[in-house]
Amino acid sequence: MVPTKDEVNKFATYKTSRSGGKGGQNVNKVSSKIELILNIPSAQFLSQEEKIRIIAKLANRLDSELNLHIVSQEDRSQLMNKERTILKLISLLRSALTVQKKRLPTKIPKSIVRKRILDKQTVSAKKAFRRRPNPD
Repeated sequence: MVPTKDEVNKFATYKTSRSGGKGGQNVNKVSSKIELILNIPSAQFLSQEEKIRIIAKLANRLDSELNLHIVSQEDRSQLMNKERTILKLISLLRSALTVQKKRLPTKIPKSIVRKRILDKQTVSAKKAFRRRPNPD
């Protein structure tokens, strides 16, 4: 189950800092960069199986305490960056929780194999007619 914004706000912590990039003088004055930190084991909106799946799929994005860090500094507004981090987190959790279908291997039909071999033979015959005749 994918969490809502309210559920994320209950269990996430936020850090603010000054961001680089666009904004001119505003960048030097305002702490508009937001870092959302979510501790996966303490997130109560996830079931135990979902936590295990998330930890396995997002292992390279978690720190040693199983915290998931998401940063946003695209906007000049702190509030907009906070919304962006929440949306990024929700989409990341959604992609981590989706279970891919197992691929069923299929057999190539014999008619397709025959057609491919016949096509190869016709191309080979066409190229054989282009060759110079043997002087025998």
